[in-house]
Amino acid sequence: QEWQNPFATWNPRDFCNISEIVLPMDTYWSPPIFFLERVNGQNPELNYMVLMHNGSFNSTRPYQVTLTCSLIILKFPFDTQMCNLSIASFLYPVTDFVMKTRRTPAEIMKDSQSFFLTDGEWKFTNLSIIEYTEMMDDKGFSVVTYVISMERRPTLYILNLILPTCALYLLDMAVLFGPSSLEEKINFQIAIILGSSMLAVILNNSLPTSSNKPPIIGTH
Repeated sequence: QEWQNPFATWNPRDFCNISEIVLPMDTYWSPPIFFLERVNGQNPELNYMVLMHNGSFNSTRPYQVTLTCSLIILKFPFDTQMCNLSIASFLYPVTDFVMKTRRTPAEIMKDSQSFFLTDGEWKFTNLSIIEYTEMMDDKGFSVVTYVISMERRPTLYILNLILPTCALYLLDMAVLFGPSSLEEKINFQIAIILGSSMLAVILNNSLPTSSNKPPIIGTH
């Protein structure tokens, strides 16, 4: 965060060429912000800010938060999700308090990729910024929303679910139209049913449930 305070300025020449100082957050006014999608998290322990001689304040406070996100899993496991991270301050209307992003989405995207080092299930693909005014009780409030796009890595689901399912269906067709006797076909069909049941249990535990529409892979 960066903001200006014209009442907190000085001439460095009058104070041993000191051009900046570090102060606690409660020393001067600082912008109060809220995460709209936040459901849980930890408040930052770094409660300090840097004051420049020209009245410019700079505060870097790392937040760790858990956000709500509406998932659309119709194309699971080949789905791409978009989650919003909205920052707002409902204590001051837009006539008194306006938030702006200093860096472009491309710059923030580059920095985000450098921090996103995990090689897990999700791949960070894109980030965009929306600045708008939210109307509440006939008052406008400044809001900045970061739209985060994440792409699921489907390799694990292909190996564990899709390929075994296709193999069972092919085996079922081969046994059904093969030259085997009726008794052998029945035994094969029972084995295939048991295998399909086990795959259904694994699939039920693997599929995400937070969506209005079930994934296609779970309906066939």
